Amino acid sequence: MNAPTKPIDQETLRHVRQPLPHDSGSKHVQGVAQYIDDIREPEGTLHVAIGQAPKARGRLVSLDVSAVRAMPGVKAVLTIADIPGRNDVSPAFGDDPLFVDSEISFLGQAVFAVVATARDIARRAVKKAVMEIVSEAPSVTVEDALERGETVLPDYAFGRGDADAAITAAPSRLAGQFQVGGQEHFYLEGQVALAIPGEDGDIHVYSSTQHPTEVQHVVARVLDIPDSYVTCETRRMGGGFGGKESQATQWAVTAALAARVTGRPCKLRLDRDDDFILTGKRHDFRCDWRVGFDGEGRIQGYGVDLLARCGYSADLSAGVVDRAMFHADNAYWMPAVHVASRRLKTNTVSNTAFRGFGGPQGMLAIEHVMDQIAWATGRDPLDVRYANFYRPGENLTPYGMEVEETDTLRNLVRMLEETSEYRERRKEIAAFNAASPIMKRGIALTPVKFGISFTLTHMNQAGALVHVYQDGSVHLNHGGTEMGQGLYIKVAQVVAEEFGIAMERVRITATTTAKVPNTSPTAASSGSDLNGMAAKVAAGAIKTRMIAHAAEAYGVPEDQIAFRDDRVFIGNESIAFDELAKKCILARVPMSEAGHYKTPKITWDREKGRGRPFFYFAYGAACSEVVVDTLTGENRLLRADILHDVGRSLNPAIDIGQIEGGFVQGMGWLTTEELVFSKEGHLLTHAPSTYKIPVASDVPEDFRVALYPNANREETIYRSKAVGEPPIMLANSVFCALADAVHALDPSKPVPLNAPATPEAILRACEALRGRPMG
Repeated sequence: MNAPTKPIDQETLRHVRQPLPHDSGSKHVQGVAQYIDDIREPEGTLHVAIGQAPKARGRLVSLDVSAVRAMPGVKAVLTIADIPGRNDVSPAFGDDPLFVDSEISFLGQAVFAVVATARDIARRAVKKAVMEIVSEAPSVTVEDALERGETVLPDYAFGRGDADAAITAAPSRLAGQFQVGGQEHFYLEGQVALAIPGEDGDIHVYSSTQHPTEVQHVVARVLDIPDSYVTCETRRMGGGFGGKESQATQWAVTAALAARVTGRPCKLRLDRDDDFILTGKRHDFRCDWRVGFDGEGRIQGYGVDLLARCGYSADLSAGVVDRAMFHADNAYWMPAVHVASRRLKTNTVSNTAFRGFGGPQGMLAIEHVMDQIAWATGRDPLDVRYANFYRPGENLTPYGMEVEETDTLRNLVRMLEETSEYRERRKEIAAFNAASPIMKRGIALTPVKFGISFTLTHMNQAGALVHVYQDGSVHLNHGGTEMGQGLYIKVAQVVAEEFGIAMERVRITATTTAKVPNTSPTAASSGSDLNGMAAKVAAGAIKTRMIAHAAEAYGVPEDQIAFRDDRVFIGNESIAFDELAKKCILARVPMSEAGHYKTPKITWDREKGRGRPFFYFAYGAACSEVVVDTLTGENRLLRADILHDVGRSLNPAIDIGQIEGGFVQGMGWLTTEELVFSKEGHLLTHAPSTYKIPVASDVPEDFRVALYPNANREETIYRSKAVGEPPIMLANSVFCALADAVHALDPSKPVPLNAPATPEAILRACEALRGRPMG
């Protein structure tokens, strides 16, 4: 057996919990990190461009591509007739065609593809196609879809008690409608794939994807070949944020089909405009809410209808909207609650996963309601939040899961309240606003409770492959993908720690379906939880065999053998790790292992709306202070204080970077990033010139981030907690602070502010409080 270890939070660790740099950090800075478009193209590589539908809704009567085929340099034109298998690139529901058959569902939808000797030739050639379309008025908004009664999936609801009766019986009641906008992923590296045909029908696809297994499976489906003929490889992505979980697949499949038809390597890279038009966004929601509460602001009953604009197909809307429902409570106990949802079909590109996966939308709605209650009761918004926090005896979510760490949540918020000097600053801001008729400041402190696990139970599994070579070097592969978030270095830290060797000995290799099969996407903030544990299992199995051999060879009990400092201590002597590795190989000890891990404890009965869909919750809180020019709506974030629970951090430097980046990305979603569609279904904000993500000057000069000292109560990898998605929702504090600043114009009125709180939206809210609403 292995040597006894100290309690997990008392261990002295060499690599884990150390702030090691990102494994590709220096390459990123030097510009030498290799992405798919940097791979040296094989001789004869062809390039692919997409022929897009010019209407958002209608029927394709005819398609004439004769002029396209005649263009010099064009080698093939791919249409539905060229698909040997199924015309379906959907992740689950069979409603995403690779190419239009007859029904056109959104403006820009892929009708055909051109394969040419140069990318410029292919892009020019697609313009020469002639399409005859019988078009009709599209559904673009939630209201359009409601009028037509069109959905992509059935309606769904869960809850507890009689929410409407509780609201009616409550001393005070409010109701309203709250709009939550979508968001473009805006990854630095756009969608791209390179497909190389092999012998006997094999195909190797390099894809910028968060889900190599899905790319493998869908390529095989469309080409009508076994999954084993397809290898998908991903070394790194230049960002993903959920936009490459399901929606990288179509472009990989198109490149693979082109390679199959031409017999030559084929590459497809979307430019930024096409990427905007052809790929899905964060779902935008209309939240129709009603609430009953007492004089202290404590909720007696809450009902919310989450009306999600899903686009033309289901894509991942089943899970996204379910997670929005799971987070409709955020951190708050509701004695009677009803959470309902509709997944509405519109003639726009199908919306998809985005960091937080629906959680931010559900959570922002209840934070908006908390502010409404505070304004109605005249209480400090933070005190209203405290009054509603989960507590012992009142700690069941609307779906029946127990919130076991109610003290963690409350103590974390109390600590941030003190360290951010919230109460003192609240008084200073009140004095400033009283003396300033135009410029108004606002402050808000909001909590985050975010469930960690895939809500589809079977996806909570991972595999890893570890080899130890005779020179003591280690080859590491797993199903997780690296999109800049630091997953690779974290898993490597785990393996190096297990063997007691230097980080330099662990070789990180590209994710590939040829080494670790049947993997889940790198999503749901579970990359380190799942893949880190799978790698630990694999390394631990090899280590156990090495210990057994050393014990037999040296006549020493197994519990007197320890691995540390690149050596193996065997009783009263030690040998180098590589020396023992060589001895094991000579003794025919297997030095390779495929590890597997599945998350325990999780259950979910969707029909009953009850279960434990999450292994645990991650917690956090943020305090944001803003200033608003009430004559223009212009605003600035002055200071942000964040306290976030990552358990016992695997890598504090990586985790703090994730928290900072997630907060700023969330701030962009809630303040500057606005998706605007015309009535005809054109995306008008389809480029950096019209779609505004945060820039360096939007980051507050006073930006304080700290990790909450806490160990995960569950047996996660080294008692850490996930960190990818929860920080997005810390930015709710920015939105609430902006509403607080506008509220200072007239504290007797609620603030009619929707998200994103762009300067125009803030100005409209200011004018409404002044009693002169804008047209």
